[in-house]
Amino acid sequence: MNILRVIASMNPAHGGPAQGIRNSIPALEQLGVHNEVLCFDAPDASFVKDDGFAIHTIGPAKGPYAYCKNLKVWLQHNLHRFDAIIIHGLWLYNSYGTYLALKSYKIQNGTVPKLFVMPHGMLDPYFQKAAGRRLKAIRNWLFWKLIERHVVNYADGLLFTCEQELLLARETFDSYHPKRELNISYGIQSAPRYSVKLTHAFHEICTLLFNQPYWLFLSRIHEKKGVDLLIKAYLKLSKETSNLPALVIAGPGLDTTYGKEIVALAQSTNQILFTGMLTGDAKWGGIYGCEAFILPSHQENFGIAIAEAMACEKPVLISDKVNIWREIKTGGGGLVDTDTEGGVYAMLTHWFHLTQAEKKTMAASAKRTYEAFFTMEKAAIQMIEALKSV
Repeated sequence: MNILRVIASMNPAHGGPAQGIRNSIPALEQLGVHNEVLCFDAPDASFVKDDGFAIHTIGPAKGPYAYCKNLKVWLQHNLHRFDAIIIHGLWLYNSYGTYLALKSYKIQNGTVPKLFVMPHGMLDPYFQKAAGRRLKAIRNWLFWKLIERHVVNYADGLLFTCEQELLLARETFDSYHPKRELNISYGIQSAPRYSVKLTHAFHEICTLLFNQPYWLFLSRIHEKKGVDLLIKAYLKLSKETSNLPALVIAGPGLDTTYGKEIVALAQSTNQILFTGMLTGDAKWGGIYGCEAFILPSHQENFGIAIAEAMACEKPVLISDKVNIWREIKTGGGGLVDTDTEGGVYAMLTHWFHLTQAEKKTMAASAKRTYEAFFTMEKAAIQMIEALKSV
């Protein structure tokens, strides 16, 4: 089977979809499934140089809609090589442009590869209801009416990363009538084996003392991620107790308006440290060294970094707006509460007062939860079975 993935950008700073592709392709290749990626990045983009699979860069794209004039021609010349096309994400030109190209190709040739759409949480009702997104919600509603509903309802199937994402997608827009809804699960590649070089790489970026305990937030610095809730809850708890571990906040976005507000919010203590985006050895060193991983998002489709933390045997403290919270709670791999300041404070307080034995038990459960639900090998098999079932 030959699969083409179509995504607006493979830039890892843009979030999970690009990393999800990078995670899944090696496992699929081991099962005899060939993958290529078509993206709208510029050919000289630094982040497409080191991947071990074919990435076709036909950009740069133009404007906020990421229009790419080369898409149709590239697809017309190459569609015959593929058995299935997967569109990653909605609301950008890679979605509607691919749909139009396939319809045109079918008229000319009589047949086309199977088409699948992987929304990556972009059909979650959160995006239509969240405060501060009114204009974007109106834009998405118009896009849905005029464009995206045609793509979703035309595709041979929608691919969801978990059952919660599938169920939430049904609540957001009318005229939502996909031919098939397929829960293919999601996974990550195995974490690298721990070595002290990972710790050194992390501490080259982070100014923590080498053996200082810390909690880790690792994600984009964005309103959706609940970073402000985490800092407020941490500051409240720090006033009530001594010997609180430091809080490391790692991720891109510190240069945004929200990022600057977050840094200002934390100025009253030197126990909150900001590292910027962590990658490679520094990222894994940060995960391996933390006592617990925290992500109190208002909406999280899957949370690759959560699975990575569990793969490193780290308990995760997450909100119930992370779509994999049920699996984590069932497996005992962490704590779950609401995406409110009170909910985050309750999680931090609960974790802080656990005994070392209880924390160790939860850490072991985190690793077992990862192995039960989130390995890339299992996710690859489920994807192949779903694609072949259509």
